[in-house]
Amino acid sequence: MSSPAEYYKSLPPISKAYGTLCFFTTVLVQLQILHPLFLYLDYPLVFKKFEIWRLLTSFFFLAPFSMKFGIRLLMIARYGVMLEKGAFDKRTADFLWMMIFGAISLLVLSIIPLFNSFFLGIPMVSMLLYVWSRENPNAQINIYGLVQLRSFYLPWAMLLLDVIFGSSLMPGLLGIMVGHLYYFFAVLHPLATGKSYLKTPKWVYPFTWSWSKHSLAVFIYND
Repeated sequence: MSSPAEYYKSLPPISKAYGTLCFFTTVLVQLQILHPLFLYLDYPLVFKKFEIWRLLTSFFFLAPFSMKFGIRLLMIARYGVMLEKGAFDKRTADFLWMMIFGAISLLVLSIIPLFNSFFLGIPMVSMLLYVWSRENPNAQINIYGLVQLRSFYLPWAMLLLDVIFGSSLMPGLLGIMVGHLYYFFAVLHPLATGKSYLKTPKWVYPFTWSWSKHSLAVFIYND
């Protein structure tokens, strides 16, 4: 049985980096070193006061230390990792591009009042879960030892649990929408037409060169 350090070292780079950032952001908030008001997405503050870091930090705060936070972090550690090691095995740049596409899509949707969300971490995790469920639709999932279902329905089951526990429906629904948008253009549309509109741009690849052995260092690309 591997130690926690060995397990952490074995994680694929993108899921590991994202999960680590989410964890330590919450730790800093819990220790009152950071305040959520410094992290949330607010477009007037972004454009009028040039607080552009909010475009990134809004993805790293999942929730205060709670069951909700723990479940989302476990989703990254389980489904994000399985997705990166499975469908995206040896395709680190493609996985990173999926995350970038998801982030941009969520930021754009958040401009629309109906979809406005201050924190985009839960939608991002929901997107990862949705894409994993489409890549592995027939896997059997056991929820809390009470319900067993096909993984295809897992994102919707998590939405239902959000409602039951009194959480907002919109973050999870946003993630499913963006996940489907990605899966349609990256997988379904190319299969149907032979044309792909979501090929990973060349500028993404240099950021993953140094991750070929699961290193988190980033090379500086000079063309």
